[in-house]
This record gives sequence, C-alpha cells and structure tokens, in this order.
Amino acid sequence: MSSGMAASIRSATESETFDLAGNSASTIQNTINSAFKEPLDLQEMIRITFITGAGKLGRQRYDEDAAKTVTSALRDLGYEEDRGASCVVECAGSFKSQHDTGKNLKTIVVFPIIKTLEEGVGTMDLEDQGPAILEEGSIEEMIAIASMVTFEKMLISKCPTWSQKKACINIIGSIKGVVESLDEKLLKGTPLDDSEQEFYDRCDLTSLENKEGHVKKEMQKQVEEGRMTSLDKSRLLKQVGEKLENLDGDIVEATKNNKPKRLQKLKAQKEKLTERKSTLEEVKACAPPPFKNQPQIEILRKELQPLIKLEKEVKGRLMSIKETSAMTKKEELEEEIIQLENSSRGWFEEDEDFQVRVEASRLQAKTRAAAVKKVVKKSSASSTTKINWVVPGAGQKITKRPAAKKKITTSNAFAAMMMDSDSD
Repeated sequence: MSSGMAASIRSATESETFDLAGNSASTIQNTINSAFKEPLDLQEMIRITFITGAGKLGRQRYDEDAAKTVTSALRDLGYEEDRGASCVVECAGSFKSQHDTGKNLKTIVVFPIIKTLEEGVGTMDLEDQGPAILEEGSIEEMIAIASMVTFEKMLISKCPTWSQKKACINIIGSIKGVVESLDEKLLKGTPLDDSEQEFYDRCDLTSLENKEGHVKKEMQKQVEEGRMTSLDKSRLLKQVGEKLENLDGDIVEATKNNKPKRLQKLKAQKEKLTERKSTLEEVKACAPPPFKNQPQIEILRKELQPLIKLEKEVKGRLMSIKETSAMTKKEELEEEIIQLENSSRGWFEEDEDFQVRVEASRLQAKTRAAAVKKVVKKSSASSTTKINWVVPGAGQKITKRPAAKKKITTSNAFAAMMMDSDSD
C-alpha cells in the first residue's frame, strides 16, 4: 500500500490530497521516504496534503502518531517546517501542519523539492571558475551591478521604509569591502581567479559609493519629511540613544584625562544629537506602505467572506460535496492572498514590519468592505421607502363656492370700460 501511495505522489502533476487512515507508523515512514527521498520531476511547485487525523467520528481510523511520523520523516530528509509556506518554488523543501476546523481534519501540507531547482548544475564547470562572489540573481548582485537609474527605481519599490534603506546601506558597505579586498590583492600582484575577475569587472567602487550616497540622502529626506513608520521611529531613537550613551562615556574620559579640545568637540556632538532626538520625538509616525497588490488582495478577501461564514456554519457536522468543494476553494484563496502579500515584501523587511503591513492590509480591506456594505444598505433602504402618489382631485371633496364679485381697481378701469362696450 505504501509503495502505491508513494508512486502516486511521485507521479503527481498537480496538488493532491492523500488520506493516511489505516496506515501504521512504519508504513507512513516508508511512504514518506519513498516519495520524497529524491526530488520530484516537476517544473512548477505543487502541494501534497496528508490527512493525519480527524474528529471524534473518524479519530480511530488514524494512527495516533501519524502526524509526528510524517514530520519526523520529512525532517530526516532535510525538509523544514515553515508555517508561512505557500505553493511557490521558493518554499520547496518545507512543510506545515494545519487543522481544518471546517472539515474537522488534521493535515500536513508538503511543498516538495523539485528537479527544476537543480537544472543546469551538472553542466557547470565550477572547478575552473571557483565559487561565485555573489550568488547569481541575488539581491546583493542586483545592487552591485545595477545602473544608477535602475538602482534608484529599485530603492523606491524594494526599500520603501527607513529601516529597509538602513539595511541596504549595510549591504552596499559589505560589497564595497569585497571590491576593496580585491583591489588590495591586485596591488600585491596576486592574480584574481575567474569568478573574482568577473565580479571585479562588473562591479565599480565609484558606482557603489554613489549608490550609498543616494540611499543616505533618501534616508535623511525621509526623516525630515516625517515619512517614518512607528517601528522606524523607535529604531532611530534607539540608535540616537546609544550614540548619546557612548558620547557620555567619552566625555567622562576626556574630562578625566584633561583634554579640553576633545571635550569641547564631544559636547558639541552631544548637543547636536540631543537636538536631533528632540526633533525625532516630535515626528508623527506615518502608516506603513501599502501592498502593491492591495486592490487584488481586497477582491480575493471579498470572495473569501462567504466561505468563512460557511465554515462556521458547517462546524461540527459532516459537509456535503458542494460544501467540501467550497472549503477547498477557501484554502486556495487564502494561499493566493499569502502569495500576493509575500510578493509585496521588501528586500530587507523584517518579520515584525511585514506583519504590521499584513494587519494594516486586512484592516483596510475590512474597513472598505464595511463602508461599501453601509452604502448598499442605505441605498436599499431608500429604494424601499413607500411613495404616496397623489392624483389631482383624488380623495378630495369638491365644494362649490359662490362666485366672488370682481373688484375693479383703478388700474383696470380701461379694461372694464372695454368689457362694457363689448356687451352692448
């Protein structure tokens, strides 16, 4: 049975689910080893889901160590647990545990290692070239070799916050260090190997210095214009605070060693930093930058709402085929949203910063949906308001009034005279 399931997994070309009911721990382990020991022959990522447990009605059908056996076997094969993993190539070799409350099932979702990640490696002559200085296609390589115009555009989209620009400065500094070390090597008359020479020819120290200067200028501009998130502000205040502490120590030492000129210089620096700290404290933190895919994410979240409602309604009972299909759709929508969120992540965005943006995105979608719902409800209420149509004369009692005598004023004397003349 295990070999049949393993064969089915290895021949899968799209995401599939496998039920481990009735399988012992040893059988499960053999299945996992047989299925994932070698990379799957695929060009695109798929999701392999194992059902490892169920609710009260189906609990006895599963080995109590089923989930533990699956995860343990995967770890032995080099797989890592990643709760944020999704169906993309970057998540190959990871897995995550899930509890589907709608179906009342416990599952392990695996994103297998696939052969597309290993293409071309066997044909590379690595011995002659030596290890690459910067990984091809990496962020570091893009920063190093990009033209100034391209780099400025990338900085806007990939490093929108002050903290990310700070991290970019550190990366540029590291790359500069590599170039300078190669310069020293050449000055000593030591030839560069092929990979070093290729990197040296493509990466210019002057260009790196210009990029570094541009980033610093943008960081300063961001502070002056108050375009800092709350996390940016707290980090910068912490940085300034640490510098002030160091200056206090230097001032004590300069006073003790009787160095008046250095003491004067240090006090001037402290005064400047203290002023900067006060300015920063007055800066009002701005909202985190929105996701570039926010409109698309909101559309998906709108599609997700009725499915979330359905999931709550079916909780604790068996679902129909249609409801099961709806829950599968819900999972697919959630994964698509996660992919869109991750694609909006900055180069050097910390998990903490990214989570703040995720929460802001969800709140924005929720607020917008509530506003639309309110407008629709108000419009609906207006359209159902009872309108009383009044037909002239309808429902009114007509009473005959005596004709009033016409009062002839001085201004109408000539007209009255003409009327008398006509009556003759």
